[in-house]
Amino acid sequence: MSIELEIGIAFAVFALGYLVNIFYITVLYHRGLAHGAVRFSPVTRFLVEHTGSWVTGIDPKAWACMHRLHHQYSDTEKDPHSPAYQGVMGLWLGQLRSYERILARLTKKSPGMMAVVEDIDFDVSYLNRKRLWFVPYLIHLALACLIGWGTASLWIGGAYFFGIMSHPVQGWMVNALAHRYGYRNFNTTDQSRNNTMVGWLVFGEGFQNNHHQNPGSVKFSVKWFEVDLGYVLCVIAARFGLITFGQTPAIESVPHPAVAIPSSHL
Repeated sequence: MSIELEIGIAFAVFALGYLVNIFYITVLYHRGLAHGAVRFSPVTRFLVEHTGSWVTGIDPKAWACMHRLHHQYSDTEKDPHSPAYQGVMGLWLGQLRSYERILARLTKKSPGMMAVVEDIDFDVSYLNRKRLWFVPYLIHLALACLIGWGTASLWIGGAYFFGIMSHPVQGWMVNALAHRYGYRNFNTTDQSRNNTMVGWLVFGEGFQNNHHQNPGSVKFSVKWFEVDLGYVLCVIAARFGLITFGQTPAIESVPHPAVAIPSSHL
């Protein structure tokens, strides 16, 4: 295999893994589960509940809970992930620690935390209830090794793993860079920005200022030069009957009341 062909295949494998991961996160977890901007078919609901943790390594209920808290307390000390308090680089570890604490409280069915996601009628995944969170990572690593062995290419095997397990990097870019660098279309009370680079790389998620202005909108772009590829994925998914669009309320009217969580717990 020529080096050019090897790199081309590696790029294609990475892109496919990245696309699968980001479809789960931006369409299913974010626009669907966290905000209700899209509604799930029975098949899609099954995918979210039973395969989300296996595919992404991230629990869907805990992710939605953390994201809702982010909107309720955006760029304050109670925000689970804000560069204003954790720093741009500090957010690498900060977002992980917040996720772990929220997941632990949901697993223990803490009343305050459960109230944030009371409309999500399935439990934290079995993997996380049994503290087996690492299993999906090991499975994807094993698959990466098999792919690398089968193709005799470390590049192709690595491309699979880093594509399908790309959410920590995606999350950091959105949470850190798009709340520190970029332009603002709306005068929101937080520090959200529209970061064009992150918007392109993370399928519209970088248009944080637009999103914080109207969290219930399925589309994150508002100007002609803002390209929301996540919305394109939503349109494609709707064509296949996986989701439907609906007239949804903004996040403030979704039934998950603000929870007074001490900043030391986040």
